[in-house]
Amino acid sequence: MAKLKSKWICTECGYETAGYLGKCPECGSWGTLTEEVQFTGKTPNAVVNEFINTEKPKLLKDIEVDESVRLRTNISEFDRILGGGFVEGSLVLLAGDPGIGKSTITLQTCGEICKNGKKVLYVSAEESANQLKLRADRLGINSGHLYIYPQTNMENIKIQIEELMPDFVVIDSIQAIYSNNVASTAGSVSQIRECCNILMHIAKSKNITTVVIGHVTKEGSIAGPKVLEHMVDTVIYFEGDKYKSYRMLRSMKNRFGNTSEVGIFEMNADGLKCITNPNELFLNERSQGSVPGSAIIVTNEGTRPLLVEIQALVGTTPYAAPRRVTNGVDLSRLHQILAVLEKRVGLNLSKQDVYVNVTGGIEVDEPSADLGIAIAIATCARDVVVDSQTVIIGEIGLSGEVHPVNNIEKRLNEAVATGFKKAIIPYANDVAPNIGKIEIVKVKRLMDAISACVSRQ
Repeated sequence: MAKLKSKWICTECGYETAGYLGKCPECGSWGTLTEEVQFTGKTPNAVVNEFINTEKPKLLKDIEVDESVRLRTNISEFDRILGGGFVEGSLVLLAGDPGIGKSTITLQTCGEICKNGKKVLYVSAEESANQLKLRADRLGINSGHLYIYPQTNMENIKIQIEELMPDFVVIDSIQAIYSNNVASTAGSVSQIRECCNILMHIAKSKNITTVVIGHVTKEGSIAGPKVLEHMVDTVIYFEGDKYKSYRMLRSMKNRFGNTSEVGIFEMNADGLKCITNPNELFLNERSQGSVPGSAIIVTNEGTRPLLVEIQALVGTTPYAAPRRVTNGVDLSRLHQILAVLEKRVGLNLSKQDVYVNVTGGIEVDEPSADLGIAIAIATCARDVVVDSQTVIIGEIGLSGEVHPVNNIEKRLNEAVATGFKKAIIPYANDVAPNIGKIEIVKVKRLMDAISACVSRQ
């Protein structure tokens, strides 16, 4: 006979303990352990036999794969980050901040997939059928192959999937779904793990592509246990400022394509529209004419080079300790660049506030942006301007040297296509002679780069 067993689970990392603890020993969070009651005992044979599969193993050379294994969305930026479309039978997790556009992009995707004659089931656990109908009308979606099912119970959802046998399923969202097999509230670690496990078995056994929408915590990580990200095949994160018009889809994990791939969209009244030339979007926000503290860099997002503007503001601080504020750049990286500027260039910033911003709200993580950040700070401190037709690429070492970066030719080709005339690059990078009509200036040290890119006035 089943018995009740109580345990405490951390809502941040999934750590389990028999008793309550104020601080989680695994992740160090305070007050995140919640009590959950589970049934213990022997599992009925009916439940055990449910997932038994009599299929025999196959030789790898005997397995045939064709293009039909990909389910294309007909949304170019979405297909890009997926590696050519959804793989049949895959489980995809889509996460992002509230109001960023997760439900909008999935409903648009459902409408495009239905145009190919595919059967789609949209399970809404947070909105009613009438609310979804209003959104679909606004997006211009009215398909005879799209089924809407407002439901929060996992067992009922499973029954409808097995009866309808759709080609594509959307679960919106996993935090609102609960299973009768777990004695805890919806959104708990145990419920999310159990419901995702059931969806994974359905997707693999029935060959049904499933998209699961997930919430994020206030720290920006995906809510629920970390095992949720390991169970799914693809993790896609929705980024961007919800108060601005553009959004970015970033592939954080993809078993069937490139990771860190980025798709860029613009939000308007008709939904999300693909941005095929994102450089125009980011550079359009640039100030007219050259101003001190502004530099253009070429950063790689997945396989796509992007030209973005780095802005820096340096001013005398009225406080005892100067402020260091970043937006889109890692703060520890800024501290390292400031140390190099003071020691190797002789720029005294110990009494100066330094603010660094990446226009457009994009996050720049790769080291190739170091040189552009350093030059933006140096030119603002000395009140000089960078040539408006110059792009800057390079990583800075602690001794002030400029290290080479990868994919230099792809970056330069993008700069040429956008109309830039001059590029400051590391000396160690080899460049083919047919790169285009752009002046290449190779520099070995940070001081040389600052001298090379400042406009002669």
